[in-house]
Amino acid sequence: MTVRDLIMCIPLLGLLVNGGCSTLDNGRGWGQDAVYPVRWKRIPLAAKRALLDPVTWVSGGSAALFAIDDFDNKVSNWAANNTPIFGSQSGAQDASDVMVNVLQAEALGTGLLTPSGHDPLDWTFSKAKGIGVEYVALRATSGATDLLKDATGRLRPDGSDRESFPSGHSSAAFGSARLANRNLDSIALSPWVRTSLKAANLVTAGATGWARVEGRKHHPSDVLVGACLGNFITTFIHDAFLNLPEDSNFSFYLEPSPRGVFLSVSWSFE
Repeated sequence: MTVRDLIMCIPLLGLLVNGGCSTLDNGRGWGQDAVYPVRWKRIPLAAKRALLDPVTWVSGGSAALFAIDDFDNKVSNWAANNTPIFGSQSGAQDASDVMVNVLQAEALGTGLLTPSGHDPLDWTFSKAKGIGVEYVALRATSGATDLLKDATGRLRPDGSDRESFPSGHSSAAFGSARLANRNLDSIALSPWVRTSLKAANLVTAGATGWARVEGRKHHPSDVLVGACLGNFITTFIHDAFLNLPEDSNFSFYLEPSPRGVFLSVSWSFE
């Protein structure tokens, strides 16, 4: 299916989905307030949230640890030689392709399932704006990844080219998982189902990154930086420009402080 075919199907999908969808808690549709008007106060808050998100700083910090005592190459060689999860290098490469495609499809699918009202035209316009923001987030992730690949020129473990750092599969997987998980927050689900789906998405994204290591296409630090990059960019763009209500959002952050680590738990209100 081409992009044009997908766009043509959106009104039909709206009619199919509308049977169980209405609006968000504030009475607005998902995507209805995307981009315009720009709420400037959300931009620095979104940047801080994206930076302090655990996936961002844990993956980024972990990548630095692999620079110690050639740990990066040792783990890369061990994983590619033993392939403990996927059984072979080719199997790992194939699995990484499948998993990243699944996560990208889920990001789109969950966006379509969010509540955007009953009127087909309003639904279509809201979906176009909301999914447009998420598409830009994924394209920005891909662009930033490509820029870093060109700037660093790191040789892949298999020696095929110098596009090892960071991993594009990992940045795309974690970016897509983040968007899917954000979308799940807007869908009426039981807490257990929502939490389970979110955890499954993160596990799938992590497995995608590991598959690239077993497939001898990336070092562990490549996939960890890719995860950091994908999570940060998509979280920032989503939270800054989709303009979703935050009156029910719960969040927590761990921030370094001179005396150790500061735990912040908050509910956001607008």
